[in-house]
Amino acid sequence: MRTIGFVEFNSIAKGIESADAMLKTGQVEIIISRPICPGKYITMVWGDVAAVESAVKAGVAKGDIHVIDDFVLPNVHPQVIPACSAGSSVVEVAALGVLESFSVATMIVAADAAVKAGDVDLIEIRIGMGLGGKSFTTLTGDVAAVNSAVEAGSKIAADKGFLVQQVVIPSPHKNLISSIL
Repeated sequence: MRTIGFVEFNSIAKGIESADAMLKTGQVEIIISRPICPGKYITMVWGDVAAVESAVKAGVAKGDIHVIDDFVLPNVHPQVIPACSAGSSVVEVAALGVLESFSVATMIVAADAAVKAGDVDLIEIRIGMGLGGKSFTTLTGDVAAVNSAVEAGSKIAADKGFLVQQVVIPSPHKNLISSIL
């Protein structure tokens, strides 16, 4: 089962120390471990459920008051990890959905919920670089599917108190599409 775990820190030093603890605790592999804007640090790992749960628990314990957000996400949708590294294969955009969050961790969970809720393709999950610590997801599909997906993802982010905004653009202008892909 594909399981990812994620911890977001407001301290780079504690983030690096916690990433080390995560790797030493569980048999997990790093997907992402790096500083992001504005002076935050993120670590995402993958492995089996028990190992990821142990790693995230260790990261949260070591990070203590510097943890902003965290999650363990079993059975992650196969589009999520490539979308985090802008590795999407989307070449055509029908309707465009955009979700925006104050938390990178929450955005990844919201994107997973969105792609599971509708017949959509993730274009990108932008992870807090040059965004003041925010994160956003872009996705595409037909209008009804994008509406369902954006609604599902927005609910996740709103329930955690991190939703900034969500929009659905039924027929984005072709010049906008080239800057999204």
